[in-house]
Amino acid sequence: MFNTIIFEKKENVLYITLNRPDVYNAFNGEMLTELHEAFVKASEDDEVRCVVLTGAGRAFCSGQDLKDFNEKKSTFKEVLENKYNPLIKKIADLRKPVICSLNGVAAGAGMSLALACDYRIGVESSSMTEVFINVGLVPDSGSSFFLPRIVGYAKAFELCVTGEKITAQEALKLGLLNKVVSNSFLLKKYTDITAKQFSSKPTAAVGMIKDLLMGSFESGLEEILKKEIEYQQIAGGTNDFREGINSFLEKRKPVFKGN
Repeated sequence: MFNTIIFEKKENVLYITLNRPDVYNAFNGEMLTELHEAFVKASEDDEVRCVVLTGAGRAFCSGQDLKDFNEKKSTFKEVLENKYNPLIKKIADLRKPVICSLNGVAAGAGMSLALACDYRIGVESSSMTEVFINVGLVPDSGSSFFLPRIVGYAKAFELCVTGEKITAQEALKLGLLNKVVSNSFLLKKYTDITAKQFSSKPTAAVGMIKDLLMGSFESGLEEILKKEIEYQQIAGGTNDFREGINSFLEKRKPVFKGN
């Protein structure tokens, strides 16, 4: 089905693996198109209740494949509008949790891709870098949106202007990573555990939580209060809400079906 990514569904979890390890999973046009298609499938498949994004080999994603960019002779505007931005929006708008399993370096647009995810687990040897400045460019693919929301303006400015490498432990302290593990075996183990946990939650509620939190930075209190009312009314009409109430009354663990 795909040439540059691995697309694998296990129960209610969709695993998407960037699969160009010979170039540290750098983006080319084909990979960007396939990633977008994969997230479209994730949004349309009701069985999928969590998505895991990771990389094959030693890197998560080293950013744009500059050789591919030069050969295509595309403009930055064309590539960002037609490839990167639709992918980032698809991840951010997906009403399901997206976990980044950071297996190695995430540089440039690769870091942007990681930041667009909802939860990030990194191996000790992983790192992040806003490398754009080193070639005279500005952060793109959503980095200038997500980064300051996570670390604050001053630190985001520092990271973008210096292009310094952020180690896994530094990323954990800054909130760029939610959890750090010591090796690739534990990375897979904790990624699977977290994905199973997220996929067992009331998916509709998780999607609305994601939307509320994402919109809270641009909305006033009054607007958010109204949206909370709207979403609470929707959540209160789901089968998962009824299951939650019944399981509480029956003193058992709830089994949410995602609807």
